[in-house]
Amino acid sequence: MSYFNNKDQTEFLTPEWTGERLSDGRPMVSQSLLERLRRLTLEEAWGTIYSKGYKYQFQGDFMRTNPDPNYRLVGRAVTATLVPTRPDLHALTTKQGIEAEGRRGTFNQWVIDSLVEDDVVVVDFYDKVRDGTFVGGNLSTAISTRTKRGGAVLWGGIRDMEQIVKIKGLQVMHRGEDPTPIAEYVITGMNTPCRIGGATCMPGDVVFATQSGVLFIPPQLAEEAVVKAEKAHVRDIFGFTRLREGVYSTAQVDTGWTRLMMDDFVQWIQDAIEGEPYQHLTWEEELEAASKIEPKK
Repeated sequence: MSYFNNKDQTEFLTPEWTGERLSDGRPMVSQSLLERLRRLTLEEAWGTIYSKGYKYQFQGDFMRTNPDPNYRLVGRAVTATLVPTRPDLHALTTKQGIEAEGRRGTFNQWVIDSLVEDDVVVVDFYDKVRDGTFVGGNLSTAISTRTKRGGAVLWGGIRDMEQIVKIKGLQVMHRGEDPTPIAEYVITGMNTPCRIGGATCMPGDVVFATQSGVLFIPPQLAEEAVVKAEKAHVRDIFGFTRLREGVYSTAQVDTGWTRLMMDDFVQWIQDAIEGEPYQHLTWEEELEAASKIEPKK
């Protein structure tokens, strides 16, 4: 019996997902949807899931190995939960993982060895930094190689910062740096529910990390969240453009758009270079609602 990264358990934990799954049972939100999310802001994606009752999906207060304010870490969560060690639990966990499941190396290596493309490691290390360095240069290189566009969200520490910052395209969200190696801990869960600060992450959640913090998007809400975020995003681009051009007043842009403005907007999406990434969106409901709004000066 597999205790760690159990496919049946992961499927049991994510029953609202009805799409394709990865080999370990995690929901497989499409790569194309992940790419679309990378163009958006965290606040734009947050609104939909918050309105659905998912109020504990964001956590800030991270340090970042990639300081670029425009970089977005996006991928599918592989979760792990760690606790302070105790001899009996350590012995039992080690025996199960190595003897029963054929795993090799240390507990953090078990997690990283399971990664595939577009994964993000999400680890509750109970905010441990000293002796809580989940990755250093070697394991961060392994994460980058395995996930290609992924990274890590660690409620704990890292070491070898000077090496990690040189890994192109990698983002490791973490709580601090320390030279000590990882020690005095034991893994209790892999691809199980995981607490990151004040947020809850489930296996297969879409991880969306920016300079603001980290948002965990339930996979069954990912498409709706992205579509609504794209609509808000492209409306802002259009609104800023027309304000700079002096076409509309701030009152017109900030309140309900008339049918004339919506028609202008929909045509702009088809004509403008900035609108091209959003031409797949449909606007029937918005056009109908705009028809009922009186023009404002």
